[in-house]
This record gives sequence, C-alpha cells and structure tokens, in this order.
Amino acid sequence: MKPTRLVVVSNRLPVVLKREGTGWGVTAGSGGLVTALGPVLRDRGGLWIGWPGIGREDAPPPEVVARLFAEQARSTGYTLKTVPLSREEIDLFYYGFSNKVLWPLFHDLFSECHFTPRYWECYRRVNRTFALAIGEQTTEDDFVWVHDYHLILVARELACLGVRRRCGFFLHIPFPPLDIFLKLPWRFQILDALLAYDLLGFQTVRDRRNFIGCVRLLRDHKVVRKGAVSTVLTSEKPIQVGSFPISIDFDEFSQMACSQAVAEQAWIIHANLPERQLILGIDRLDYTKGIPQRLLAYREALLRYPELRHRTSLIQVVIPSRRKVDEYEDLKQEIERLVGEINGEFTEVGWAPLQYRFGSLTRSELIAYYRTCEMALITPLKDGMNLIAKEYCACQVDAQGVLILSEFAGTAAQFHPGALLVNPYDVVGVAEAIHRAFHMDPEERRARMTRLRRNVARNDIYRWVDSFLSIAIEKRLNDFPRSEFYVPRD
Repeated sequence: MKPTRLVVVSNRLPVVLKREGTGWGVTAGSGGLVTALGPVLRDRGGLWIGWPGIGREDAPPPEVVARLFAEQARSTGYTLKTVPLSREEIDLFYYGFSNKVLWPLFHDLFSECHFTPRYWECYRRVNRTFALAIGEQTTEDDFVWVHDYHLILVARELACLGVRRRCGFFLHIPFPPLDIFLKLPWRFQILDALLAYDLLGFQTVRDRRNFIGCVRLLRDHKVVRKGAVSTVLTSEKPIQVGSFPISIDFDEFSQMACSQAVAEQAWIIHANLPERQLILGIDRLDYTKGIPQRLLAYREALLRYPELRHRTSLIQVVIPSRRKVDEYEDLKQEIERLVGEINGEFTEVGWAPLQYRFGSLTRSELIAYYRTCEMALITPLKDGMNLIAKEYCACQVDAQGVLILSEFAGTAAQFHPGALLVNPYDVVGVAEAIHRAFHMDPEERRARMTRLRRNVARNDIYRWVDSFLSIAIEKRLNDFPRSEFYVPRD
C-alpha cells in the first residue's frame, strides 16, 4: 500500500518551547530545514516529530505542551509530536557526537573532531528513542522522511525494534570523501545504518559519489546506476541513492520582497548608509561559514582598491548558534576582534567599512537586507547547499544584485553561470571579485541575477519534495491529502 501521510522526522521541531512571563509559549525555529519544509507541510498537513529545543527537566508539563502544539497545528496545518531529551542527552548527543564528530568531519574539518566513546553511546541511545517515538506515532501507511546527520541510525533502530516503515533519509550537509570518512571510528556502523533506508538523498552529485565510493570500498555491495539514481544491492534489499538539491519557496520570498513593509525597511537601511553599495554577509555562527576569511578579504579589497572606501560597506550579520560549544565562542571573539581592527584601520568621518550585528533578524528585516544590498558575499568553507544564496536571489526583485559565492557551497553547481564563484581561502581572489562586482554595469547585473532567479523559481522547494517522493514511493506532493487549513498559493 502506498503511504498516505507524510511524516517528517528531524532533531528539532520547527518550533521551540520558551517561557513567556509566568507561562509558556512557542516561537518559530530557524534554519534551512524549517525554511524548506514548513511551507510543504503547511499545504499538505502531516506530522513532524522532533525535539522541542529544551531539556526534559526544564520543560512544561505534558498537558501544557499538548495544548500549545494543538494551537500551533491550527495555525500551521500539521501536527507536532515531541521527543523529550534530558540535559545529559542534549550535551552528549547534540553538542557531542552530532556537532563535535559528524559536523566537523563531514565538512572536512578533521582537526575539530572529538572522538569520545560516550558521545557515540548516547547518539545510539537517542536515535533509538526517536525510533520508538516513530513506532508509536505512525503506521505502515505513512512515509517517514528522516532528516540530517543527527538521526542517521533511525532506520536501523526501527528494524531492530521490528517496526516496518517506508523510510527515506536526506542529508543536509556534505558527505565526505573516502579518505576523510575513514577517520571515523564508527564508520562501518554509520555506513550500515544509512543502508537501512529505502532512499538516500544527498545535496549534490559530489556527495552522492563520495557515498558510493565509501560503499564500494568498505562494503562488498554491487552498485547499479540508472539515470540520476544509483541502486545499492544489499543482501537485505535494494537502496536507492540520488542527489536532490534542496531549495526554498521562491514565490513566498519574492512576494514578501515586493511588499510595502519590506520596501520601507529596505529604504531605511540604505538611507542610513547613503551613497555606497552595500555588501551583505549573513551566516549562523559557525566555523564552516568562513566569516574571518571573508572579513580579511574585504580588508584586502579596501587596501588594493582605494576607490571602494566610502563607496562600499560590508554588513555582516551573525546569527547565534551552538553557544555552548567552546569553539563557537572563540570564533565569535575572533570575528569581533577582526571587525574592530578593520574598522579601526579604515574608518573616516562619515564612513565605517563594517557594520556588524550579532543576533537574530525578523523575517521582514532579513528580506529587506536581501532586497536592498547590491552584493551578497556568501563564502562558506564548505556547505551542503546554502539556502541564503537562494533567498537573496528570490528577493532581488529589481535584479540588480550580484551574488559572490564560494565554489565550495553546494549551490555553486546550480549557480555557476550567474554568480561570481570564488575560493574563500583566496583573500586576493575574493577581493578581486568584490572589485569586479562593484564596477559591473547594470545590464550585466540584470542578466546574471535574472538567470539566477529563474533557476530558483524553476527548482523550488515543491519540486525538491516531488523529486524525492516520486523516487521513494512513486508519489508526488499533490498525491497527499490537503491540510484542512490549506490556503492555495497564488
């Protein structure tokens, strides 16, 4: 029987439980997964299973959570089910194995890894907890779509529990090449767990090839390729493996960028920084985003090309993330030191080169920055996809922005004809790209951005979901019943 309900499983729910005065409330979560899948479940309903962002010891009573989530379902159109985690589990599973082992290793930053056995033991235990929750909340008619590196073991744990479900898995971060993956002490367990899913999705062709290379060397499985999908033939079942570049709801971002409220905010941003081109950098606080290298590249541009002084400013927004990880606090201090040094070196009356903001933005603020900035400087050292690049293009309704993009971002494979691709480690090369973008004539700007916007509009989030589901269960998004709260998109 083909599944009739879509069930999304991720480490975090798309909302976070927070205290509000003497009571409790929910706030919207952040990140690429929420941006991508929120509109999908809003239209089609379904179930989202995940951790609510707070330790079990600190959470409100279950009846309060149930009430808050029922209210949330009425506004979003889909159901939320929580997987409670203790403070110790959050520390060892999330901050430990997920973000001190898998995250740095899969981003080719082996030196940042901490291969602690306790992390692995807790990672297994929490993945089993998620599997138990899936078994309780779903039926064999559902399609269970598990997301990202936190929950690699879920399908294997479901099998160990005797729970049969159609399961797909999508990895939002890169998959490392063989020589990096071999350094993982638990490489065989991770590889076998991935092979317990029915369909594995990766962001890029490169990531799929890296995975297949690991399968061929570490496991004696035959791999057959047909078109864009490879099939791994194990003794238990065939596993399909494909690349599915994730995207955004282009129409939603584009329409918001055209709104009067955003237009007014965009005007205020430029009015406060007049007579210059604005360069936007916006990232989560993370060492994979290349923020220090970007600041040094802008400094190099100011040194090499004095005409950029007074006529450009770099707006660098850093979104707080994983503040309990020591390396991230060290990174924050390094960024702020560089901001101070560069501003101290170049600031003159009426002009400062860097505008730095540490904190979250509202959706309208974010889109106003996207719309008004003449350049976006998006230069991660390595990234699974980078949806900020796609959001920037969607909001460039006047098609006058220039996207300067790291060649190590997953989206570079899609954007290379329209973006200026750079090596983020090459500060001189990035400086030259800034100079080129500054002097680019309006016709070339329009042609490049129009091409990028067309790409994002054609390959939006709904097409991403359809491409995955059509291979996983031979269904498309329209085959799932609409949410009772469904509002048609224009």
